[in-house]
Amino acid sequence: MGGLEFIGVPFILFMIFVAPIWVIMHYRSKNKLGQGLSDHELQQLNELALRAEKMAERINTLEAILDSDSPNWRNQYD
Repeated sequence: MGGLEFIGVPFILFMIFVAPIWVIMHYRSKNKLGQGLSDHELQQLNELALRAEKMAERINTLEAILDSDSPNWRNQYD
């Protein structure tokens, strides 16, 4: 019976204290992921998307300038 108490007591303590906290924390983090982005994070994402669009336009402009000034520039860097 000594072996059963050695395993049983920690298991009971685990089930009473650790397991409920573990389950609560699991579902809390899962719920937080399901909520999506906060307003601030969404604003930052929109700003980054706008910056990326502007940067893409600048790259296209620079490539057009290079194409007109040096038509073979792409072959040098590929």
